[in-house]
Parts: sequence; structure tokens; C-alpha cells
Amino acid sequence: MMARAMIDLKEFIDAVAPGVRLLGIDLGAKRIGLAVSDGGRTLTRSLDALKRAKFSDDAEKLSRICTEHSIGGIVLGLPLNMDGSFGPSAQSAKAYGVNLARALALPVLLFDERLSTFAAEDSMIDAGVSRDKRAARIDSAAASIILQDALNALPRS
Repeated sequence: MMARAMIDLKEFIDAVAPGVRLLGIDLGAKRIGLAVSDGGRTLTRSLDALKRAKFSDDAEKLSRICTEHSIGGIVLGLPLNMDGSFGPSAQSAKAYGVNLARALALPVLLFDERLSTFAAEDSMIDAGVSRDKRAARIDSAAASIILQDALNALPRS
């Protein structure tokens, strides 16, 4: 099966080998937040965010990360409008996912990320993280929430 971007969770699971890790991505205007799952797909861990560049540079960096962490699939946050419709940000994320699936030859799940950044910021405020540190970590914290939400939606065997 050719790797592609998709929204259907079952189709994504069928396309990803059992036991491989997943990469969560929160695509921001300036940074790309990153998180990885464990092999059992129960827990996530944030990675350092990447500074966004032209797509070919992003894809090269993401390819190295995928190799380093034995990634078998990607969960890309899909910023739907609050009513569930596709706005410009969701269209942009979908296009990025299509291009990423082609560039990395990995299946990409487009997963609803509504309010993930707000949830990440709230948890960081509750933990007493300073404003400066929050700004540097918010994208990867959001990626971790997106990935954890996707993991929670996966069927357990």
C-alpha cells in the first residue's frame, strides 16, 4: 500500500505495522511540535520542536527523526474549526500531510486537534512553567496531546 494522508483511524492502523512507534506533529506557523509514542502505543514523550523552514528541509529533518526513533506512522494535528469544518489552517495541514506521506513513505493520520494548544498551555500554567519556557515548549506539548488522544482512540488488543 502506498503511504498517504488519511483521516480514517482504522485505515491508518491497518497501514501501520504492530509495535512500531508513532510520531505526533503539531504544525505551527513558526515551529513544528513533535512527540513520539512508546512501542506499545500507550504513552507519549515530547521532543524538541523544529523551526519551520521550506518543506524539503522540514521533510529531511523529520525523516532523520523517524529513522532515529523507529517511526512507522505519523499523527498530524488537523486544526478543524470548532464546528468541525475545514478552514484555511486545516486545508494547509491536510496538504502538508499529503506531501509528508509522499516524502517519508509513511502513513499519515490527520487527527482532530481542536483545543490541544489550549490544553497544553493550561497544563503548563498549572505546573508553574514560566511564560518564556511555555513559548518554547507549547508546540511539542500540543503534539504530545494530539498523539495521546490518537493513541487513546486506538483499539486495544
